[in-house]
Amino acid sequence: MGAPVRKQTLVRYLDSVALLERMHRLLLDVIKDEFERLGIVNINPVQALLLFNIADHEVTASELKSRGYYQGSNVSYNLKKLVELGYMHHQRCAIDRRSVRVRLTPKGQAIRARVAELFARQADQLDEGGVIAFATLDETVRALRRLERFWGDQIRYIY
Repeated sequence: MGAPVRKQTLVRYLDSVALLERMHRLLLDVIKDEFERLGIVNINPVQALLLFNIADHEVTASELKSRGYYQGSNVSYNLKKLVELGYMHHQRCAIDRRSVRVRLTPKGQAIRARVAELFARQADQLDEGGVIAFATLDETVRALRRLERFWGDQIRYIY
């Protein structure tokens, strides 16, 4: 591969990294605006995404970190706040007392449902408004998964 092509690849790669960061921030802003519209002010967008990603599962903090992307977030702090606010139950693991498992309360399920409704509404708007075709979105997801695998491999094989 020649130098001009490598430079173009670098430029596109850096553009994609910056875009991923901006998109995540915009997603948090979309959730924040929706919650303000609904009068939900006691949890932040990162906490709402945590609730959404937990869904009907019982998980540990480390499982949540691997499942979601909580930019600039202390997952343990957010889980503690969500327990204090009554959105989650927590219980020490019987096998490893250092590990805490969490699951949503009915109050947490209600917030999760609001986020799910927001995402479903947006998916409908994308489809109906012709913003992005399903095939294009599908190819984008495949490309992002390849990038995710690439980064994961970089972490695993660093040592």
